[in-house]
Amino acid sequence: MLYRTLGRSGLRVSRAALGTMNFGLDPQAPTPEAEARRIVGAFLDAGLNLIDTADVYRGGTSEEIVGRAIAHRRDEVVLATKAGGPRGTGPNDRGLSRAHLTRALDASLRRLGTDYIDLYQCHMPDPDTPADETMAVLDEFVRSGKVRYAGCSNYTAAGIVAAQWAAERHGGSAFVSLQANYSLIARSIEAEILPVCRSHGIGVLAYSPLGSGVLAGRYRRGDAPEAGSRLAEWAAMPSAMVRAWVDGLLTDRHFDVADEVTAAARTLGTSSAAIALAWIAGRDDIAAVVLGPRSTGHLAAALDGLDQRLPAEIRARLDDVSAGTVLPAVTGQPRAA
Repeated sequence: MLYRTLGRSGLRVSRAALGTMNFGLDPQAPTPEAEARRIVGAFLDAGLNLIDTADVYRGGTSEEIVGRAIAHRRDEVVLATKAGGPRGTGPNDRGLSRAHLTRALDASLRRLGTDYIDLYQCHMPDPDTPADETMAVLDEFVRSGKVRYAGCSNYTAAGIVAAQWAAERHGGSAFVSLQANYSLIARSIEAEILPVCRSHGIGVLAYSPLGSGVLAGRYRRGDAPEAGSRLAEWAAMPSAMVRAWVDGLLTDRHFDVADEVTAAARTLGTSSAAIALAWIAGRDDIAAVVLGPRSTGHLAAALDGLDQRLPAEIRARLDDVSAGTVLPAVTGQPRAA
């Protein structure tokens, strides 16, 4: 498995990252702790090192499980977590202000059972907090030794530029990474975000590489998501925004792309998921692909996909059929001042 330096930092990360949103202690969690520990062990045993979580995943229990799973192998891990999402109902229980991030970092360190985080990421933009404030407090975290590097997630191109300029103005730590939704059915970051990341020395971590399961053949054109599936769970949520997100995934345009992925899989004698992962792993702009396995079997299959090399003609067909595919993105950006 190849490693890449993350952006302009000296941090080397594996081409696959382990996403842990499925890890939880509640009965509804897709991956209970015992299986989560096996997944983490198999991931590290394969020579991989980047493990990603967030303080809002499963109410914080994902961080707790990850912390226990890596406790005896901490030095092998590039540990990444995220903050900024809602952690309560109070006015300062979310966002990227000094007030919230300071509390959030200390809470994540406790749950993870560690005294430092390798990559601390702003989970989403906060239009109510100036970029100068956010970048200043992240730099303080780095200088304190509690954080090694800072990153962001779901930022717009303009938001990335505002944050990097703020860090430059104050002579502090800038973002070294961006997590972004990127797959054969979500290529909108190619227009502006990827060029900005190249210009500002930011490594890209691609999440949802299987299009939330659409590219893996888990859903059928014209059919509602099956009970128990991730999209069925999301479609049942009271949030109109989440329901709209599901509708935006299950479009004829996206199923056309999925059909081409399935055809490529038949040609090469592999799975649709392997084809989708091989396509994104072969993109030069991507530092790491964030996998979200629910079991050790899912992890093994995903790693096989990342080792797949696509023939030029198949890659060209996939490029062509998926050109211009767009999913709704997180909007908003930090204020520059």
